[in-house]
Amino acid sequence: MRQFNSLPFRLTVLTAAIGLSSAAFAQQERTIDVSLPLGPDSQQGIGVLKFGEELERLSEGRLTIEPHYDNALGAEREVIEGMGLGIIDAGIASTGPMGGFVDEFLLFDLPYIFEDHGHAYAFLDSEYGDQLAQLAEDQMNVKFLAWMENGFRHNTNSVRALEQPSDLEGINHRTQESRVQVDTWEALGANATPMAWTEVYTALQQGVMDSQENPLATIYDVNFYEVQDYLNITQHVYSPAPLMMSLDLFNSFSEDDQALILEAAQIALPVQREASQELEQRYKGELADLGMTVTEPDLAPFREAVRPVIAKWGPTVGEDLVDAAINFEH
Repeated sequence: MRQFNSLPFRLTVLTAAIGLSSAAFAQQERTIDVSLPLGPDSQQGIGVLKFGEELERLSEGRLTIEPHYDNALGAEREVIEGMGLGIIDAGIASTGPMGGFVDEFLLFDLPYIFEDHGHAYAFLDSEYGDQLAQLAEDQMNVKFLAWMENGFRHNTNSVRALEQPSDLEGINHRTQESRVQVDTWEALGANATPMAWTEVYTALQQGVMDSQENPLATIYDVNFYEVQDYLNITQHVYSPAPLMMSLDLFNSFSEDDQALILEAAQIALPVQREASQELEQRYKGELADLGMTVTEPDLAPFREAVRPVIAKWGPTVGEDLVDAAINFEH
């Protein structure tokens, strides 16, 4: 007669239960909520939707995403904090708010660090990008899935075309909530004021602010051409927009599913970057067609004017990191 209470039998049952539990965990189904500052047709939306498509394919439908557009889950800083606390699943956000958590991320607020897209991609896809992602994991409790982008940022204003830095004198310019950005625009001659993203359009519309800066796709996506007359191709800052996940959520997945998530993000990465560049070229023309005066100034005087900003913030960001970024071979 079988001894159901015997130690060997109980161990067999326990082992089988653990095996079933592990198998079930490995095959879990999950819909991941993803926050985006912009809409589905933006460079951000294209990248996130490609990520979701690949994740669903790789997981055979077990893992899907639910995108939430136009800051529906909160502003970028709130979303980053929410991921760190485990109350928001995932999101794509600019690095602007991250300098408030990790000094090294102020690198992406410094002006004229990267010459072009190839320069930025080479740096981010190197060991330096890996180190920055690890800092975010250690200090912000978020997992970087891919270094997606907003792209290069350009100035718009409702006062005048910018041919040289002195043209910014007397202009009230909105910055992100970053001391580096305030210093940059003050060095260029503007009156710089930090303001939350959700308030910017209204401030421009009402004349509280004269000026702002963003990638062209963002300028188009949020209809800044309705409240700004001049588009100036200043290309002063390269703005990554990493796709991130709550580290707690990421760690809750099996190792196999973690690998699927990372693979889906890496497949989506070049698609997003290519879309970002294509939209930048398209929107330069479309914004002109919509009535904006487009100016492409000589950038040398702008670079010269902001050198003191780089010198001031180099020790905080890390002078070795700043030098590595500026001089990275690409």
